[in-house]
Amino acid sequence: FIPVRVTVDMYRAPPMVPLTIETRLVRDSRRIRVVDAEIISEGRSAGRASCQFLRRGENPVGTPWHGETWSVPHPESLPAGVAAPDTMFGLWEMRWMQGRMETAGLQRRVWMRENRELVAGEPLSPFARVAVAADYASPLSNTCGGRGYAFINSDLTIYIGRQPQGEWVGFESIGHEANEGIGIGHCNLYDVAGRIGWASACGLAQQVRVDIQASAAAASQA
Repeated sequence: FIPVRVTVDMYRAPPMVPLTIETRLVRDSRRIRVVDAEIISEGRSAGRASCQFLRRGENPVGTPWHGETWSVPHPESLPAGVAAPDTMFGLWEMRWMQGRMETAGLQRRVWMRENRELVAGEPLSPFARVAVAADYASPLSNTCGGRGYAFINSDLTIYIGRQPQGEWVGFESIGHEANEGIGIGHCNLYDVAGRIGWASACGLAQQVRVDIQASAAAASQA
């Protein structure tokens, strides 16, 4: 079995208190498994997730259309610049290839590598690296450029067609739509061997836009 789809609903930001994770095996059959998880903070639900696993098998005969994929430099061949304000205060190593968070009207392409452990003492698996990084699909596709993030995402769905390879995750913004304060965004996901899937998120327009550069400077001085 391989994990092929993760959907996360993020409806409350938990405070810095001990958290409880409750999991439930929803389906366990010969070809499909589904697991749900919920994060509990102060006795209340702060978010939930569902992960679907499918059994490995043989591809059917035929050649379906799969769309264009990028042709970009290997992340290790790109210069390692100083962490920019739009890298969430330097929490990831990033190699930009097209556009940036502060530019508007341009497609964005970037390599990202997580530089922290999700759980102390536990090395990140390639799938965990994608799952942790994929939340970046929302700001990458929904940010309008200029000051701050225009939308804050309330959910995230990731589809993975194969097991990721290596530490680097590539993002390519593909689409954005917005109306009446609600935005949706979509990104292709890559590893060094090619496209592995995509990530989509919907978001609510923020009434107060935060200056990322000022926030990053304040965080670095704290």
